[in-house]
Amino acid sequence: MSQEVIRLNEIARFFIVGTETVKALRSITLTIEKNEFVALMGPSGSGKSTLMNLIGCLDTPTGGNYFLNGKDVSKLNDNQLAEIRNKEIGFIFQTFNLLPRSTALENVTLPLIYAGMNKVKRVEQAKKVLGDVQLSDRITHKPNELSGGQRQRVAVARALVNKPSIILADEPTGNLDSRTSIEIMGLLEKIHKLGNTIIVVTHEEDIAQHAHRIIRLIDGNVASDEKNKNIRTMSFYKDLAPIK
Repeated sequence: MSQEVIRLNEIARFFIVGTETVKALRSITLTIEKNEFVALMGPSGSGKSTLMNLIGCLDTPTGGNYFLNGKDVSKLNDNQLAEIRNKEIGFIFQTFNLLPRSTALENVTLPLIYAGMNKVKRVEQAKKVLGDVQLSDRITHKPNELSGGQRQRVAVARALVNKPSIILADEPTGNLDSRTSIEIMGLLEKIHKLGNTIIVVTHEEDIAQHAHRIIRLIDGNVASDEKNKNIRTMSFYKDLAPIK
């Protein structure tokens, strides 16, 4: 039986810019179920970044309701939203957002520090997820000692370490070459198969084709919401050698 993770009811987000009101999102209604792999697409100004911020509890709507795992989070204050983010959502960013002077292990343990986990347990858990993304031999390396693909793997490990219900990836391959992009999407495929709900925000059609469902936004509205009939998986690239 399917389980609803996200439900948006007539979500709107308006911004006041000078004397004008910018309607970034007009009326978004949709649901995302547990273990779905969804791509959010749209041109610049379509509202996809605003919608990502709302789904990620980085912002609150002007109107409508947002239910995350059955809880209405649309009216929570900043502290309450921060707690929800740390427990429920793992973020993967285009720019990696790693602390430059910290090791891979230290970067991955950060969410566990905020969660109040003791040092022994958080180091143990961080080492496990770094192993899951094949970086056990890089845990003492700092970001400038890692390749772009390895840095994004650290970011993926950090997103996974708190065992969130949702992985929210904002242009996760935007700073990577095409070959490394394929590798990262393959990693997201594996995470999806383990049971995570994944939402990828992208403007790249070939990246969106890895998702099982594609939602396209135009002018703050859902223009289309369709199942992907031609899912691109790593088997599509079977001749591609592993990237070290």
